[in-house]
Amino acid sequence: MNAEPSGVPGLSLRPAEEATVLGAARALVERRVSVRQLVERCLEQIAAWDHCVRAWVLVDAQEARRQADRLDRELARGLWRGPLHGIPVGVKDIFDVRGWPTAAGSRLWAQETADADAPVVAALRQAGAVLVGKTVTTAYASFDPPVTVNPWNFRRTPGGSSSGSAAAVACGMCLLALGSQTGGSIVRPASYCGVAGFKPTYGTWPVAGVVPLAPSLDHVGLLARTACDLRLAWSAVQRALQGLAYAEDPTSLGGSPRVRLGHLTGYLDDQVAPDMAAALADACRCWSDAGAALVQVRAPAEAHQVPRQHRLIMAVEAAAWHRHRLAAHPDDYPPRVRGLLEEGLAAPAVDYVAARAFQTHWRRQVAFCFSEADYLVLPAVHGAAPDTSTTGSPEFQAPWSLSGHPAVTIPAALSEHGLPLGVQLVGPWHSDSALLDAAIWCEEALSRTTP
Repeated sequence: MNAEPSGVPGLSLRPAEEATVLGAARALVERRVSVRQLVERCLEQIAAWDHCVRAWVLVDAQEARRQADRLDRELARGLWRGPLHGIPVGVKDIFDVRGWPTAAGSRLWAQETADADAPVVAALRQAGAVLVGKTVTTAYASFDPPVTVNPWNFRRTPGGSSSGSAAAVACGMCLLALGSQTGGSIVRPASYCGVAGFKPTYGTWPVAGVVPLAPSLDHVGLLARTACDLRLAWSAVQRALQGLAYAEDPTSLGGSPRVRLGHLTGYLDDQVAPDMAAALADACRCWSDAGAALVQVRAPAEAHQVPRQHRLIMAVEAAAWHRHRLAAHPDDYPPRVRGLLEEGLAAPAVDYVAARAFQTHWRRQVAFCFSEADYLVLPAVHGAAPDTSTTGSPEFQAPWSLSGHPAVTIPAALSEHGLPLGVQLVGPWHSDSALLDAAIWCEEALSRTTP
């Protein structure tokens, strides 16, 4: 039997402090490192490994260095924009960045230069982030496998569609990245690549300037090395979107050990890989030992309908947006996204209306779960990353994309083949900051018990 191929050396579920947003921000403020040095480190990782990982569509090294030098001058004058000041960031290639193309995985759009930043990109600039380049997305943020591979194992998928963002963060090509999720495209690649991912409450962050897939399901979110990094970035971007300066004490981040965690059961329990089930059980024991209350929460009875209803909404709404372009340029659509659009074009209108009604009903049913627990805990994915012929299944992420509840995944363990396994926490609507604080607490408890 052939040995498993290697990936980028030195990857770990528990990053060194200097590899995190928090650690880099502290080092910048204390003048132990410059923004230019941070950017050069990331560019060195790109030069060393992107020929294997293929996480980037575009790297604008000259512009990144120009931004870095400007931000270093600001620090020298005493101007600190917050924890994202000087942090190298990757932008998924469905977001408009002024002066860069937005290809969204399309060959024909590869030279379509954006005239303005998407609002979330503009907020990152305002918060002081350094935009390094565009990360790979699957074609039109859908199901066809990307060119990107998993940095832990080059024969495994990084997931989809925020594949480039997750892979780039995992191997230190940037410290933070923008992603999006319509089915499972933040949580799943984060789990497969051993990083943290956050999908906020539906509608919290604007999707203007972002190539849509299904507007009723599309979410903008983040990928980083840790939940603490996600929390810092979430707060900084939130305030920038509101036109406010950053004003939060990072030492106050983190949840309470008295949090009630609800282990969700009754949804695809028999389809979880044994090592994933063991990783979740170990994590729950760790959190219980650290002071959290663990309860069992039964998934709503309608949960088995979620994959079908979610896919119907996605197919119809994607077809509505792409139908004219699909007719004019069918060869620009790979087979799986083309199949999704054809499903949508053939779906009866009454079925779509029924699926949207189910979405509203499902959101209410999920809300009832939080009468028993503060946050739900479940696998982020079925198991470790599969091979590169697929991006994996969205079944464990789709329920929360359909309901719009915020979800975060953190690395929990390694599989029997040494691949990352993530666990997922889901919170009530608009509990985003509190959910991330709880994830920080869970992450810190795990870090005391796992390497």
